[in-house]
Amino acid sequence: MNEIMILIAMGAMLLVLGGIAGVLAGLLGVGGGIILVPAFLMVFTLLGFDSPDVMQMCLATSLATIVVTSVRSVLAHDKRGAVDWAVLKTWSIGLGVGAVLGALTVSVLGSALLQAIFAVLAGLVGAYMTFGRSNWRVAQRMPTGVLRAIYSAVTGFLSVLLGIGGGSLGVPLMSLHNVPIHRAVGTAAGFGLIIAVPSVFAFLFADVTGAPPLTFGSVNLIAFGLVVISTMITAPWGAALAHRMDAAPLKRFFGIFLILVALNMLRKVLFG
Repeated sequence: MNEIMILIAMGAMLLVLGGIAGVLAGLLGVGGGIILVPAFLMVFTLLGFDSPDVMQMCLATSLATIVVTSVRSVLAHDKRGAVDWAVLKTWSIGLGVGAVLGALTVSVLGSALLQAIFAVLAGLVGAYMTFGRSNWRVAQRMPTGVLRAIYSAVTGFLSVLLGIGGGSLGVPLMSLHNVPIHRAVGTAAGFGLIIAVPSVFAFLFADVTGAPPLTFGSVNLIAFGLVVISTMITAPWGAALAHRMDAAPLKRFFGIFLILVALNMLRKVLFG
């Protein structure tokens, strides 16, 4: 397959997958990264770019899309008063430090190990989506002091290993600390921006081997551009659907689907 055909095939698949990711993100309130990373892995692998660094490229490109989409999301939620700026201010340093540490960790790990880590973490996220309850609480307010520093750094670190922004980890974290769900979703969008910017900056200086055309550092610009366009078009459709139907059963269904995706990725890592 020549380079032009590769670009056409990549573009077609990424537009479709990005559109699906946008709808699901808007409908279920999860970050698009948890969907995009396995989608990128599938596309790059099908097109023959299954290099030892392919997972690094998937994570970096996913986080690059979050830089753009999270800005739009934060502004939209802020208009509805759903962003807790005090939480963002006090959590930003820890999130940023954790994100940079996560990017440095990703840059030195092989694709197989990164896929295994993603599978385990995504499986846990899927399990929470499937079995978690909205009334679960571990505390009545967000942590402060040393505990906040630990939580924020760990959240930033794990988010980069998953290639996600704030939704999949930040929303459950805040919900468990008695933050109303709409405020948790809006504030978690801000988490995504704080996590994505420093990590993507680091990934731009981490070259990968066997990358598709137009890859800068670890970020594939084709995937980045097409997914940003398609998700920004379709995410509002998902959000509109969320207001017309009960998303809870769909979230549990998606949680099960995510567990199956994680198990399949782990199977490929372990058994080829």
